[in-house]
Amino acid sequence: MATKAETRVVYAAGVAQGIALVTFPSVSTVLTDPAEYDLSNTQYGTLFLPQVVTAIIASLVGASLGTRLGTKRIYLAGLVLGLVSMALLLISAHFVHDQEVAYGLLLVATGFLGAGFGLCVPALNTFAATFNPQGVDRAILALNALLGLGTVLAPVFVAIFLGLGAWWGLPITSIVLLAALLLVSLRLPLRTGARATATRERHGFPARFWVYAAFGVLYGICETVNGNWSQLDMTSEVRASATAATLALTAFWGMVTLGRVFFAAVERWFPARATYRLLPFVLAAAFVLVSVVPTGDVAFGVIAFGLAGLGCSALLPLTISLGQKELTAVSAAVAGGVIAFYQFGYGVAAFGIGPLVDHGVSLTTVYKVAALIAVVMGLWSFVVARGSTSSELHSPKGGDVAGDTQVSTGTSEVRP
Repeated sequence: MATKAETRVVYAAGVAQGIALVTFPSVSTVLTDPAEYDLSNTQYGTLFLPQVVTAIIASLVGASLGTRLGTKRIYLAGLVLGLVSMALLLISAHFVHDQEVAYGLLLVATGFLGAGFGLCVPALNTFAATFNPQGVDRAILALNALLGLGTVLAPVFVAIFLGLGAWWGLPITSIVLLAALLLVSLRLPLRTGARATATRERHGFPARFWVYAAFGVLYGICETVNGNWSQLDMTSEVRASATAATLALTAFWGMVTLGRVFFAAVERWFPARATYRLLPFVLAAAFVLVSVVPTGDVAFGVIAFGLAGLGCSALLPLTISLGQKELTAVSAAVAGGVIAFYQFGYGVAAFGIGPLVDHGVSLTTVYKVAALIAVVMGLWSFVVARGSTSSELHSPKGGDVAGDTQVSTGTSEVRP
């Protein structure tokens, strides 16, 4: 049984990871400001390439390393890498008038951020599932709601710090939070027990995993079109101020968080599978609204991005929890695998859109295409949820982690 301190630190780490993850998109107006870093749309988009590559690698190898080193050590390594990333971003602020140096530091910083995210977040999902074996869906939704809270706080902090003329207050805030978590976590056991990973290591992922992986890619594209490009869409297409654009990003991440809390609360009356099938179509409708926001109508834009946040809200955590319940033989690797492919989709949208915009494709067109991708994701959700339903029907415990995924591999987890 996990102690209250262990549970609290896991959820607090979710908030801190959310803040760190959205730090770079939150300062997009600073990074592209001619008076600051003066990055082009292509440079801004390419900035996320190292993050995607390192996040994918870290997510895929994290579960295997966790078997040998312990999940706690993987989690702590993720915190350290996040600290390094925020420190490099802070250092880059001193070189804004030397773009070559500043941009190089930013690229390295996003690389460290991706590696930290790829190690830390799957470990946090594993902790949440293991600490709450009778309520896996709710626990993972709650963790990701708090991660979402961090993504809401990041643009809020940026707006405050921009008002004070000190945007770099955001990476300082992240450094303080990550350092505090590191110090507290070192003193806690944070044990997960032995979990089954041997099957994946010998034979690779089962065929059904790739259904979840494909959904993760589609979701990553849809989320990132909002998370990374909403502010630039608001300033370039809607002609909103930087402050109003930040409000749109805050609305998006705010509704992501509230949606996760809401769907976790109503799971008893509104099944997770129904939520999973509904939300992609809500997201598609939101993308259509974003693509028709009139110039100057900031309120319309904020509402549209808020609806997009609701559409995104529960999809990633439910993909992880449904996958863990169905793919019991590789449950420990599911979180890392899904997040890896989510990061691949993130990368497609993060650095693929920049060159398109620089070559004349409007963000309005991008959001129309995103609506089609969301529809495809909605149709694919029926394929994912059908397999999860079958798994639960054949499991006396509904495929919960306590009954099915705590499969011993014959060796104990190495504990720090």
